[in-house]
Amino acid sequence: MLDNFILNTVALRQATYKGRDAIELTLPVSANQDPSRETLIDRDFMAWSRDVDFSDGVIELSVASVLADDAPPYARGFIGIAFRIDEQQRFESIYLRPTNSRVDDQLRRNRSVQYVAYPEYTFPRLRTEEPGKYETYVDIPMDDWIKLRLEIAGSAVRLFVNGSKQPVFVVTDLKLGPAQRGGIGLWIEAGTVGYFADLMITSAK
Repeated sequence: MLDNFILNTVALRQATYKGRDAIELTLPVSANQDPSRETLIDRDFMAWSRDVDFSDGVIELSVASVLADDAPPYARGFIGIAFRIDEQQRFESIYLRPTNSRVDDQLRRNRSVQYVAYPEYTFPRLRTEEPGKYETYVDIPMDDWIKLRLEIAGSAVRLFVNGSKQPVFVVTDLKLGPAQRGGIGLWIEAGTVGYFADLMITSAK
């Protein structure tokens, strides 16, 4: 299975985390950004497969993130899933910031889940243009398994977390449009050791 992935900056290996077989993703310390010199943005650090040609359907998996020993101060345990990755490596993504989920700062709590569309629609742009629309709160602990279910149809994605009956997050205007299709990627950002398990992809067409 590991041979099916194309690696962009990340290192990948088979691992066990909290008793479950998993894929572990890590990043080099050189991937850390310097907020004093640059604006923090989302990047395309992931393991992805062009063998999958996904448009609409359901993506299910479990993720867990741990802060790396060399994590920068802005690290939030960033971990998520990229989908509809095309040949130009454009993609839609939903990712988590687990460290935000249980702090006593409500603004940070409201930034526990994030939608972006790489490369044009990064979180700073979306946050500036339509504050609060593309991020939300959900209770997601660090260092523990979190079950995700993404239901994707046309220009909409609905995220269910840990078996929730209703979506915790809804985006109805995916920026790359309903015709976008392509691969699936396991995504992390700086400071994260990410674990991924039980990936299941069900295509509707």
